[in-house]
Amino acid sequence: MTTSVFIDGAVGTTGLEIAERLGGRSEFALITLDEARRKDDAARREAINDADVVILCLPDDAAKDAVAMIANDRTRVIDASTAHRVAEGWTYGFPEIVGRDTVAEAKRVSNPGCYPTGFIALLAPLVHNALLPAAWPYSVHAVSGYSGGGKALIGRFEEDRDIAWRGYGLSFGHKHVPEMQRYAGLMIAPLFSPAVVAAHRGMVVEIPLPLGVMPGSVPPELLRAALTQFYEGSKVVTVAQDLPESGEMLLRASMEPWDGLTLHVMGSADGEQARLVAVLDNLGKGASGAAVQSLNLMAGLDETAGLRL
Repeated sequence: MTTSVFIDGAVGTTGLEIAERLGGRSEFALITLDEARRKDDAARREAINDADVVILCLPDDAAKDAVAMIANDRTRVIDASTAHRVAEGWTYGFPEIVGRDTVAEAKRVSNPGCYPTGFIALLAPLVHNALLPAAWPYSVHAVSGYSGGGKALIGRFEEDRDIAWRGYGLSFGHKHVPEMQRYAGLMIAPLFSPAVVAAHRGMVVEIPLPLGVMPGSVPPELLRAALTQFYEGSKVVTVAQDLPESGEMLLRASMEPWDGLTLHVMGSADGEQARLVAVLDNLGKGASGAAVQSLNLMAGLDETAGLRL
């Protein structure tokens, strides 16, 4: 059976990459609007209600408006915006964390944020299994390629080649923090320090752990073993068992599209400190790849179909 899909906001970076992953796949039929009708609400409403699944690649308020256009009980939604990530009645589209069957059966799926994907993948299994405390003020440091900032930021970085690093979120209250706290199972909101670097795509998310003073924590090797067991059998998430052979981690400006996620646990010799690190493509598992993974599950297909792994 063919599943009809309408990407609302198909000309943005996330929408374009979703369409690329669906291109040539006979399981899906894309409903498209030409340039003249792309912003016409009547045309959008018709396409939304004709689709089996609508994928929203829109700003938050526009995503809420699009959901309000649904006038049937059949059309299912994957929302790539921040609008519904902690909203009641929405399923968080992280099948490794919430369960593949949960995503497969959902009518309303909210795509995870790129930074939260790395943070939650590292922390949620460990907190859930009481290997790290829920009541701890975690910090997370992360860098991303500039493509995650939309057309304005992409244009800024590509026009001003002198920008090498851009720290932001300096006034706190970043919109990713609520989903990080909720889905990692934390009692205290994490201290989030995001930055953008002069690379189109790619992301590194790091959580430093002072294990020696953390109540109820366990040695780094047990944290790694627990993550390895949790993601056993996953074709998307890999847990590295050794340090990089080079002794360094690199984020290359030439990174190709990739829908996987690699997790690292690095511990000091005395076991008193650790660094949890997630490496992903902010446009892959951090956005478009995650949406296609959820779409596959919702359509009853192999979750990795069409992904770049």
